[in-house]
Amino acid sequence: MATTTLAPKSNGKYVINGGTPLKGTVFVPGAKNAALPIIAAALLVKNGQTILRNVPPLNDVRIQMALAQSIGARINYDENERILVIDASSLNNSALDTALTTQSRASILLLPPVLYRLGRVEFRGIGGCSLGLRRLDFHHNGFKRLGAAVEGDHDDLVIEAEHLSGNLVYLDIPSQTSTENLMMAACLAHGTTVIENAASEPEVVDFAHFLISMGADIQGAGSKTITIEGVTELKAVEHTIMSDRLDAGPFMMAAAITGGDIELVGAQLDEMRILVAKLEQMGVKVKADGPVVRVKGPNRLRPVNVVSCPYPGFSTDFLPAVMALACVASGTSYLRESVFEDRFTQAEGLSALGANISKGPGNLAQVEGIEKLHGAHVTAPDLRAGMSIVLAALIAEGETVIDNIYQIERGHADVDIRLRALGASITRQS
Repeated sequence: MATTTLAPKSNGKYVINGGTPLKGTVFVPGAKNAALPIIAAALLVKNGQTILRNVPPLNDVRIQMALAQSIGARINYDENERILVIDASSLNNSALDTALTTQSRASILLLPPVLYRLGRVEFRGIGGCSLGLRRLDFHHNGFKRLGAAVEGDHDDLVIEAEHLSGNLVYLDIPSQTSTENLMMAACLAHGTTVIENAASEPEVVDFAHFLISMGADIQGAGSKTITIEGVTELKAVEHTIMSDRLDAGPFMMAAAITGGDIELVGAQLDEMRILVAKLEQMGVKVKADGPVVRVKGPNRLRPVNVVSCPYPGFSTDFLPAVMALACVASGTSYLRESVFEDRFTQAEGLSALGANISKGPGNLAQVEGIEKLHGAHVTAPDLRAGMSIVLAALIAEGETVIDNIYQIERGHADVDIRLRALGASITRQS
């Protein structure tokens, strides 16, 4: 197997000249939010090699692999084939590397495997998108409920346990990473664990399928109540990562905003039902034919009203991209965010392109659609906001330069290459 470096892709900028309707075919890569917990869970296995397929070459995924390697796992990743082989038989370091954990929020997912394998884990800082208050109480309070001793607070923690015991765990909000962490911890705990108000995203279900194939006893994944009977060990298996709905959605919206006509291979519309409904309200035509989804944008988008909610509601991750579409719609759109405190970080960049956006109380944004945006020099503040600005740049007159694309490439692979294949004028510069 050919190997590749685990270092994140270097930062840079996109230069985009807008105005070209996108046409052609694009492939949807593996889901980042499924790959990250699955890589962590592979470290629960004491013997054998876990083989993961369709692993996307993203900055966050590379950091997760580097973290696994830093605690003693043997990692072999073929970027061309998207195959990752993990041998976790020799874990030897209970202190997670702060230089890596502070680059990715998904680093919190390594707490259960390191705790289980070494009886202790030290965690000294977390990264990820800055979207307001995103406390980690659900994680360490859940570990306490399962019998672990926790010292510290928020993202400065030392957790110890000789063994864990099943218990009832309730999440105040259905946090995806909290649900996944508690699932991992409960799989090898003594007795029964019930997770109430669990996250129900498709990525959680894919993660559960992976754990079950390893020998875990899990019932209810995809619902608000997950029941787990502890087992004595898990085995190494092969698994193919699901396709990424959070990547497919923005590419669907790229067709919509440019008045394009594209086909996506691997998109699963049943995982994006509300997004599809909202796009259709805006005049976009979406049709599935087996594994291929065709998306055709109108001459002018119609306005839309959207409120984000935990899955199966409208995903907060799609809201920034919808804001870009609303900027050029034929009327006023209202967007409300109910998950994160600050999901409108893209508003400044979109306004620099000429958008008319006003933010009100209660995380409400009012967007007055205009006919034309214009190019500008802007910065991607975070992953989803950065992709929102890319979408706006695809329709803006003239040249747009987007800095800090490291953030975008945390969650979207080969953005420039895939958009160029659809006819967009975009280049990546280091």
